[in-house]
Amino acid sequence: MAAARDLVPVVARRAAESEAARRLPADLAATMAEAGLFRLVVPKSLDGHEAHPAVMVETIEAVARGDASAAWCLMIGATTALIAAYLPRHHAEAVLGDRRTITGGVFAPLGRAEREDGGYRVAGRWAWASGSANCAWLVGGAVLHDGGRPEMDAEGRPRHRMMVFQRDQVELIDTWHAAGLRGTGSGDMAVRDQWIPADRTVSLLTDTPREPGPLYRFPAFGLLALGIAAVASGNARAALDEAAEATRARRAPGTGRAVVERATVQAAFAEAEAALHAAQAGLREAVAAAWAEAEAGALRPTTRARLRLQATHLARTAAHAVRMAWDLAGGGALYDSSPLQRRFRDAHAITQHIMVQPATWEATGRILLGLPADLSQI
Repeated sequence: MAAARDLVPVVARRAAESEAARRLPADLAATMAEAGLFRLVVPKSLDGHEAHPAVMVETIEAVARGDASAAWCLMIGATTALIAAYLPRHHAEAVLGDRRTITGGVFAPLGRAEREDGGYRVAGRWAWASGSANCAWLVGGAVLHDGGRPEMDAEGRPRHRMMVFQRDQVELIDTWHAAGLRGTGSGDMAVRDQWIPADRTVSLLTDTPREPGPLYRFPAFGLLALGIAAVASGNARAALDEAAEATRARRAPGTGRAVVERATVQAAFAEAEAALHAAQAGLREAVAAAWAEAEAGALRPTTRARLRLQATHLARTAAHAVRMAWDLAGGGALYDSSPLQRRFRDAHAITQHIMVQPATWEATGRILLGLPADLSQI
């Protein structure tokens, strides 16, 4: 966390550079890796932090105060490294034994994996491969096939696993021309006819972690949602700070009076502060409750639901707070010279991630109301 705080001014100074390049600069990614930031959930047995989820949230949130794109790349790299707890030891050491290693990739099963000689012959193309240009290893979800036919689970759904690729097995395709999170390099990745050993594949849905710590009893998708919410939270905190500074400097046209003296401005700023603080507090409470149950053994469905609920609530509340900060700053926020235009675009890009989209309300609401629900991605 201290290392993350120290890097805030560095990533802030380079945010425009990241935007222009549409990716996180390689040397900045390397600096973050040297600081150990990408090893938040790597097991201690591999010289990782195996950190409390609250530490992960605060670390990512701190980096987001400097730049949401840098924090997004950190979030993807850190949470993808969860595979180290699932892989056999020799693969875990090969993939994440080096402190400087950055991982990334896409969970969505957009690839096809045909069984072949103790492994899988894999092909596919995945969108949203954030931070991939700086990764040494990449994962891609793939539907399993045997003899040309998809394999089905007991409920008749196609089985899928994440294939773990070396960087030279993957083609990166520059498709990332986006409104927000421009500095994340979230272009497509593709794999053509690559063989992957079966034991270098992972299912976060059905596999049992090989590591015994409570972090690996914590729901994997809950960790991902927390990371997304942390980026949104840090981005919003910085936006409100930047809006306060801009508002104090503004003068009302024709009167010369400080805009900050207006009661409507004061009330709007207070409302945004209260909303963001309450959403952050709600997430901290949900994390604490989930961690207590993980330490005891397993999370109840309602606890998992509340964790996801609060992550979605924080991400979407943060976007609202950034919108209020944007309004408070006035026309000056439109210029490229104002960080608020980037904060605004990034905040609303974050809300498009499937983990924090409105569908979460339905999925978690069903659980909290005691209705039958699919817990696999909660």
